[in-house]
Parts: sequence; C-alpha cells; structure tokens
Amino acid sequence: MSSIDRDKFARHCGIEILETSEGYAKARMKISNEHLNGLDMTHGGALFSLADTTFAAAANTHDFDAVAVNANVSFLKPTTAGDEVIAEAREVNPRGRLGCVKVDVTDSSGDPVAVFEGLAYRKF
Repeated sequence: MSSIDRDKFARHCGIEILETSEGYAKARMKISNEHLNGLDMTHGGALFSLADTTFAAAANTHDFDAVAVNANVSFLKPTTAGDEVIAEAREVNPRGRLGCVKVDVTDSSGDPVAVFEGLAYRKF
C-alpha cells in the first residue's frame, strides 16, 4: 500500500486517486456542502488539498519518497456543491533532487478551475 493509499486527510476530503503512472497522477473530488466557503463557492483550501494530493501521488511514483518543499496555486473559476473537479499532475523534470510537478484542476466540462505547481524534494 502506497503512502497515498494511506492518506487519511485525502480520504476525509473525498479525494479519489483515479490513476497513476511514472510522473503522473489523476484524481477527482465531488464538491459537497462541506467543501463550501461563506460565499457558497468551493473553499480554496479544498481545491488546494485536491491539487496537493494529486501532486504527491505523481511525485511518489518512483522507487523513492518525495516530500513537498513549496507549492503555489492560482484559482481561476469558482465551483460549487454538486460539481466534480478533476486534477491531473505531471512531472516537469524527472531527474535530480528537486522535482517540479504541475497540476491542472478542471471541472466536469474541462474548464480550468485552478493551476498548481509544487516542488518536491526527492529522498534518494
């Protein structure tokens, strides 16, 4: 069982990993009322958690552990309860101690919702 499979917080948030391959991961989260902020839009922290979990899944597809050292996110479009959001993470640089991973978050129509970039320290 991978560390992503044991991620209790991701499970609590309703994040489901759909697929992984070397340097790649895809996940989804169905937005519920518990994910909403005071304006009835998806809380930025919920979207960040989806992107961060997908980043971690992609960064940890190798024979070594990787941990986040930095992350940035830009929110592009609001979503709300009932929406499903999909995150796709791709490693930008597959070699070296530091791994950059870009995560695109879209809604069910494929429209961009957020863009996330994470930097992982590879422990090998």
